[in-house]
Amino acid sequence: MAEKYRVEKDSLGELNVPADAWYGIQTTRATHNFPISGRRPDADFIKAHVLIKRAAAVVNNQPGWLSDDVRGAIIKACDQILEGHYINEFVVDRFQAGAGTSHNMNSNEVIANLANVSLGGEKGEYDPVHPNDHVNMGQSTNDTIPTAIRLAVLAKLPRLLNAVRAMADEYSRIGNQESDTVKSGRTHLQDAVPTTIGREFNGYAWTLRRCAHGLDQLRGPLCEIGLGGSAAGTGLNTSPDYAQRVASELARLSGEPIKAAADLAAQMQSMHDVQRLSSALRDLSLELTRISNDMRLLASGPRTGIGEILLPPVQPGSSIMPGKVNPVMFEMLNQVCFQVVGQDAAVAAMTQAGQLELNVMMPALGSALFDAMEWLTNGIKAATERNLKGLHVNRDRCKAFLHGSVGLATLLNTTIGYAAAADVAKESEKTGRPVRDIVEDRDLMTRDAFDALVLKAARDGRLD
Repeated sequence: MAEKYRVEKDSLGELNVPADAWYGIQTTRATHNFPISGRRPDADFIKAHVLIKRAAAVVNNQPGWLSDDVRGAIIKACDQILEGHYINEFVVDRFQAGAGTSHNMNSNEVIANLANVSLGGEKGEYDPVHPNDHVNMGQSTNDTIPTAIRLAVLAKLPRLLNAVRAMADEYSRIGNQESDTVKSGRTHLQDAVPTTIGREFNGYAWTLRRCAHGLDQLRGPLCEIGLGGSAAGTGLNTSPDYAQRVASELARLSGEPIKAAADLAAQMQSMHDVQRLSSALRDLSLELTRISNDMRLLASGPRTGIGEILLPPVQPGSSIMPGKVNPVMFEMLNQVCFQVVGQDAAVAAMTQAGQLELNVMMPALGSALFDAMEWLTNGIKAATERNLKGLHVNRDRCKAFLHGSVGLATLLNTTIGYAAAADVAKESEKTGRPVRDIVEDRDLMTRDAFDALVLKAARDGRLD
């Protein structure tokens, strides 16, 4: 069956638009121009941009620039989209016209068509509600797109923070549970002084909470928006006090402490705040990479590796080796983190690529940031739920490695001196006998006293 079309006209001429589409001619041109990634806009970004259109309609009605009927119809259309309807009408590829003009018009056209139909009109007629004159009143791609990027990441940030903190809590739970589980420390991947599973895992928790705190600190700067700067930060065609009033309305709608930036032009020239967020995501990814690698090392084996922890099996590990189980959740998290580091490199390149009054790389910049946040949130949650929560500590393995380590000789430094302790270590290394056996044979200390010394050193970090 042949697809039906309606004919719309813009400054470039006429074009067929799918008859059932709520978007219009400019969006249709964009779908023809940019068949690039096959990826549609991020859902939080769509809703953030629509939230801006809703706030603008409220503010523009106050000085009488928009009639009550038009304002009401725009608000109704926006609310329908914010409730999750018509999301599939946002069809412009993530790689599109610089600055996001195509997406801005996609929003304007969908909202205008919904508003007109609710007032008794037809799709594509744009009367009495016009995409540019009414839905886009007092706005520009220049200020709506960077503001929508900020609102979208503010929507994603709590979900990411919850995931990071939940993982930190799980590491703390294991750390507190295993506070007296002594094990051999390792530096340079070699045997070192004794420590505890508790100290190791609580260290992971502390690091993750510090990363979460750093991310949370960026909320304030991200709430400073350039909306109201219109084209090039001039405030052209905006109603009186529009920037302050629309910021207040967005704060009311979003629940975030949104405020107008002190310099609206600067918020279009510079992507500094979102770059800081991207850098914080990279920093979190670097720490998660390190921690994930530790999990894989500690779980290695389980018989020919370290094997001090056992991760719950979530799937068969090999298509050829029966019974093999791999640390797949932390392998996945590694892959996510490496990709996020790459996204940050892309964001950094696009941040510095802004020129004069505008950064035209915003569509791809925002997309990279949204992906990084979504991937990290989902990856951290999956690793926590599917692996970390079922983690088992092999205490016997920890004990065996502990007493086989020459690093225990270090505990004798304060009682018999470094040279004599080194002599004990050499004998242990040469004969393979545990340090505590040699200490007992030399009448330096009983086995029980030595074991108590090991526990105190590992748990308290001091011998006095």
